[in-house]
Amino acid sequence: MNLLELAKKRKTVRKFDSKIPNFEDIIYAIEVAKEAPSGKNDQPWLYVLIKDDNRKKEIRKICEKGEKVFYDNSKGKLREWLDKMGFSWEKPFLSEAPYLLFVYSNIKSPFSKESVWISIGYLLLALEEKGLATVTYTPSNFNKISNYINLSKEYKLEVISPIGYSIDPKPKYKRKNIEDVLIIKE
Repeated sequence: MNLLELAKKRKTVRKFDSKIPNFEDIIYAIEVAKEAPSGKNDQPWLYVLIKDDNRKKEIRKICEKGEKVFYDNSKGKLREWLDKMGFSWEKPFLSEAPYLLFVYSNIKSPFSKESVWISIGYLLLALEEKGLATVTYTPSNFNKISNYINLSKEYKLEVISPIGYSIDPKPKYKRKNIEDVLIIKE
């Protein structure tokens, strides 16, 4: 499958099978992700992989506490969209997915956020190549989660990616046409 086919196939998944993926496939995806370009070639990413069920349950509990506050305070168009999409403060995928991959950026590096998100893009396609699924979940209470993971303060959590095999029946969200996102100036 070529890169465009992988990108077109890849979708956000929030429902996972309990089957444990091949560990080497996850390492492969991280190997691909670490090959991304970065500002000053600092490679400011750090990955933390969690498999332990008790840790995943605790992470879910911490995240849901923050999400409950976020959802309770959401209003207007954001709240309408959340309700329309059927989202809630509950995040079962955090304890149901076989693995949780935390992706951090080193805040002391130039362009660390941008560099790490390029790396995340590589990660998503590599997981898709291996038949694995994820969602780029950005918790509303980053600091509480980071305190639980207990890394140096120079690392900022960018995303939690639950990883596993999809059992999510929903289709991929529609993408804009190329004409809607490209301006050619000659």
